[in-house]
Amino acid sequence: MSAAVVEGPVRRVAVLGAESSGKSTLCEALARHYGTVWVPEYLREFVDTHGRVPFERDQYPIALAQRAREDEAAAQARRFLFCDTTPLMTALYSRQYWGRVDPQLAELDRRHDYAWTLVTAPDGPWEPDGLQRESEAVRQQVHAMLVETLARRQIAYVLLEGDLEQRLRRVQALLASA
Repeated sequence: MSAAVVEGPVRRVAVLGAESSGKSTLCEALARHYGTVWVPEYLREFVDTHGRVPFERDQYPIALAQRAREDEAAAQARRFLFCDTTPLMTALYSRQYWGRVDPQLAELDRRHDYAWTLVTAPDGPWEPDGLQRESEAVRQQVHAMLVETLARRQIAYVLLEGDLEQRLRRVQALLASA
């Protein structure tokens, strides 16, 4: 009689970073490697559907939809769920563009309850992507804001630098003990 394989609870992995830093590519590759699912960034769908970048009033609904999609995907995930952005990034972009964060979004952002937080370094070439990406300068500014926010909130994170293969090896080593 063989013992059944019992998997523990799904561990959510937040993949954060500025625009054009490789979050989606990394999430997709990690999900494929671990035989699980990943949660694409809802903002991309929002921009495609609405044909515009979000207004300030859209930020909380976008973050809420992102988190709802995480919850839905967790039911299909195996061991890990890789999340391409979180409400933390939505709140950070609210500060970047409007100088403030809606109270409901701030509350959602405070629930940063991920097993690991990974930050993709903006060390590859910046590439335009329709309406979603602004510039290399904004990418660097958002990265600095992200690192400062994580440090201020005492959220441990791993900075991922280099090409996709280097990043994958680093994450695989990190998750090997999980």
